[in-house]
Order: sequence, then C-alpha cells, then structure tokens
Amino acid sequence: MKKFNLKQYIFIILGSFCLSFGTVTFLSPNEIITGGGIGISLLLHTVFPSITLGIFMAIVSIPFLILSYIYFGKYYLFKTFIVVILLSSFTDILKEVIKINAITHDILLAAIFGGIFIGLGIGLIIKGRASTGSTSVIGEIVAKKTKFKAAEVLLAIDAIIMFASIFVYNDIDKSLYSLLSVYVGMKVLDVLLTGRPSKKIVNIVSTNIEVLKEQIRERIEEHGTILSGIGLHQGQQKTVIYVAVDVSKIELLRELIRKYDPDGFMIIAEASEFLGRENSI
Repeated sequence: MKKFNLKQYIFIILGSFCLSFGTVTFLSPNEIITGGGIGISLLLHTVFPSITLGIFMAIVSIPFLILSYIYFGKYYLFKTFIVVILLSSFTDILKEVIKINAITHDILLAAIFGGIFIGLGIGLIIKGRASTGSTSVIGEIVAKKTKFKAAEVLLAIDAIIMFASIFVYNDIDKSLYSLLSVYVGMKVLDVLLTGRPSKKIVNIVSTNIEVLKEQIRERIEEHGTILSGIGLHQGQQKTVIYVAVDVSKIELLRELIRKYDPDGFMIIAEASEFLGRENSI
C-alpha cells in the first residue's frame, strides 16, 4: 500500500509539471486558452500582467478548495491542495525564474502540443487519485445535486471561458485554436486513462460481488446490473457486474477491484451512445 501511495504522488508531481510546462511553453506565449482554472488564470494574467500566472492559479483555486473540503472531505482536499501548490510553483519557476521561452510561435503547433501536455497532465493527476482543484469540483457538485452530468457542466463552463477569451485577446482566431487545443487535450486524457477513446462500459468478474456492488454505488455513483452465468469450461457459476463508468473514474474502479478482490478482473469496452431513462443500465 505504501508503494502504491508513493506511485500516486509521483503521478501527481509529473502531472502538475506537465500542466505547467504546457501552459508556459505553448499556451501562454501564444495567447491560447484552455478550460478550467488554468484557463481562468490565463485570462486574468493577461488583464493583470503585474501578478504572476502561478499566483493567479493559486488564487483561482481557493474557492474550489473550500468547496472540495465541504463536499468531499479532508483527504480529497489534501491531495488537491498539493496539486495546486505544485502547479502554481512549477508555473512561476518556469516562467519567472528560469524564464523558459516558447518552444514554438506557430499557433497551430502550439494549440496541438499545448493540448497534449494539458491532457497528459490531467490524466496523470487523475491516476494519482487527485484533482486539479478547479471547475471539476463544480461539475461533480452540480452532478450530485441535479440531473445534469459533470461533463455537461464542465463543457458549459469551458464554453464561457472560450467566449470570454475573444474579448480578452480580441482575436476570434485564437479562440478557435483554443477549442482545438481543448479537444486534443480531451482525447489525450481519454486515451491515457482507458487506453482507447470514448466513454466505457465495464464488465467486472468477481467472487466478492456484494462488497464491490456497495463500493461502486457509494464511490463511483453509477447505475449498473449484476449478471449471473455459467463458466464455459468448468461449468462453474459466474457473477458479473455490468456498469457504465465515466472515464475519470476508471482509475478509482481499478483501485477498488485491487483492494476488495485481487483475483477479480475487469473488461473495458467502448460505449458510443446511451438512450433511455437517466441513461441507466
């Protein structure tokens, strides 16, 4: 368990550095925006350049940290706080201390590679069982309280950020390149977490179904179905949990299976479309 916790913190450090590196070397010098707290910080830094980008990242994160403590508890807050400190520190060290230059001033390349580093950074942080402590907190809270999904809420917030960037940079072309960058980041994140793009259907074969069922209900908060069958060769009874899982929670599901049934395994399949009441299965 100690080795696993160390691995999580390594993911968090690497993820935070990737976010900072992509922001400083690709996005910020080319006035390309991204979503979430980093996007808000980039806009504020453009309007108030006397305050460093790293400080803005920390300031923007404060209300989200408070909300994460209220709704998700101390452990979630602790790891998110570490991400915020690392992200803010790495950004100001690269931008203000080392004064690293833009890797490219080609806006298309900057949008693509900036998106790659943002997606990679967020994916590594999620693998470390942490959060960037920004608008994702709002998405999860709204999803718990309403019928809207977290992804829908985040999409709306990012759309507002993109729209605001038109007026801050006074250049609609850069806002369109920013949309491309966000799309690339989402694809990289999806592939990093699941190995293949798109939302996933997960089949879990386990001998500890009752415990896993409760953990999925409480921790993953998804609807699912328990299927019973007979093994192909020995004819033994098999029980399978069939559940649709948001891509950001795949790593948590893996962790639950490792903890409560080391002999269990999961099969991940693509899910391209959901129809029906509350998209439940």
